[in-house]
Amino acid sequence: MNSVNAAGWLGALALLASGVAQAQTPAPVEDRGRALQQGQYRAGVAHRDLEQARFNAKLAEQEVLNARDANAVAQKEAALRRGQLEKAEKSLTEARTRLQAAQRAYDDAVNAVDAMPRSAPAEPKK
Repeated sequence: MNSVNAAGWLGALALLASGVAQAQTPAPVEDRGRALQQGQYRAGVAHRDLEQARFNAKLAEQEVLNARDANAVAQKEAALRRGQLEKAEKSLTEARTRLQAAQRAYDDAVNAVDAMPRSAPAEPKK
């Protein structure tokens, strides 16, 4: 190893040692104050995010409760409508049965008239 090379190594080691020493010395008060402010800012941002998340969770919870209530009302309404539909279908079946009976009675009456003998009209009495 020549002397120039050794001097370069010694200089590099000296710089490295001084860098390590500076890293171990406490940061100046300004740096600590700035770090504290940045930490407080990040904590404030995190707190706002936490509050927003709580608010959003409450809104979602209320939305679920409202949807459950609406679903219960809709199910009751559906049951009521189902009962009305069944009643209307029963009424329709009864009306069709009466219609068929009326149609048969009409057809029987028309057939009875058609089956009557065709004779000259009776002369009016004087």
